[in-house]
Amino acid sequence: RTRVQLWDRKLSLQERSQTVAAPCDAAPLAGRHIYPSLPYSPVTSPHTSPRLPRRPTVESHSVSITDLQDCVQLNQYKLKDEIGKGSYGVVKLAYNEDDNTYYAMKVLSKRRLIRQAGFPRRPPPRGAKAAPEGLPQVKGPLERVYQEIAILKKLDHPNVVKLVEVLDDPNEDHLYMVFELVKNGPVMEVPTATPFREDQARFYFQDLLKGIGYLHYQKIIHRDIKPSNLLLGGDGHVKIADFGVSNQFEGADALLSSTEGTPAFLAPEALSEHRRNFSGKALDVWAMGVTLHCFLFGTCPFMDERIVSLHQKIRTQPLEFPERPDVSEDLRDLLTRMLDKNPEGRISVPQMKVHPWVTRHGAEPLPPEDDRCCVPIEVTEEEVENSVKHVPSLAAVILVRTMLRKRSFGNPFDLARREERGASS
Repeated sequence: RTRVQLWDRKLSLQERSQTVAAPCDAAPLAGRHIYPSLPYSPVTSPHTSPRLPRRPTVESHSVSITDLQDCVQLNQYKLKDEIGKGSYGVVKLAYNEDDNTYYAMKVLSKRRLIRQAGFPRRPPPRGAKAAPEGLPQVKGPLERVYQEIAILKKLDHPNVVKLVEVLDDPNEDHLYMVFELVKNGPVMEVPTATPFREDQARFYFQDLLKGIGYLHYQKIIHRDIKPSNLLLGGDGHVKIADFGVSNQFEGADALLSSTEGTPAFLAPEALSEHRRNFSGKALDVWAMGVTLHCFLFGTCPFMDERIVSLHQKIRTQPLEFPERPDVSEDLRDLLTRMLDKNPEGRISVPQMKVHPWVTRHGAEPLPPEDDRCCVPIEVTEEEVENSVKHVPSLAAVILVRTMLRKRSFGNPFDLARREERGASS
């Protein structure tokens, strides 16, 4: 008997291309586009149109599951094929019958998240002292999900993905987070043999810079900036996604001590053998630098198949630019300052906004402070705890048990693709 389960995202040193199967009743997709003819989600709007205040996130306290012939239905959503993965979850295409719109639904197994809570991603160095009192404790995976929900419910920016609805039931294993559908998927798959030209890289980087500027103003450190977490919308602009390892802070900057994120995008100070605090903003800037390097050259600046060697290269190896493609001196200067191994000397987000390469020497100025940064948001511990209210649903329990007996619950992964990934790991 095959057990249906959610598999965690494989810990990759550098993102690799993955094949996404087309729906059984649809023609093969061209390029990376996912249903390009779909209408805009009603909770978002093109950059050229006036923006309205975001609609409140809907909280569903019970989940009704129905097994259909070609898909599984959750409340008003019909789950289709897999379109991506994020921190601790798989993302499914979901059709909402109520508003005739497609969304992206993040499906997470709570049991698996809870089991992972006792296993930190990177063990502390030998002889390391316990974190001093007053420092934030490392959150477990399930706690991170509730933190992600609490944060996303309040964010409203054209370069940040929007959370539409949360479905949860304490008697059902899965947690469902419904997001606006960002049509074209990740802006880039890494590694790639076809990186962007400078003009295209600048366009996407400006979006990233505005989104990160908004997050930092709202006292949020993303901690996992990389191309696969930058989604390309139908309007051609980039949206920042996946807040599974993000941190909220007080004061001018976050003081972090734990290692989170994707190995090839980690900053040198996060890999120190000696436990110490480091700047959260500078951490995001380093990851933005690695991302910009991917935009231009198709690979991360520091790579090794062995994680210990990778950490060593990030900490000590000087930055070297590939011979091809040839890039401008302004861009080399920006990358060098973003990938400064000393976080205190690293360029800041406000400084990047006025850098000659970013602004084309003033021809494309960015606002020093986004007009959406005027109202700060706060996420309290109580809001994290209450990000999803749990109400028992006997009907959901009966449905789940019936489906398990029939083994009819739709697998979030294609079995053949899952076996292929297992063989390659």
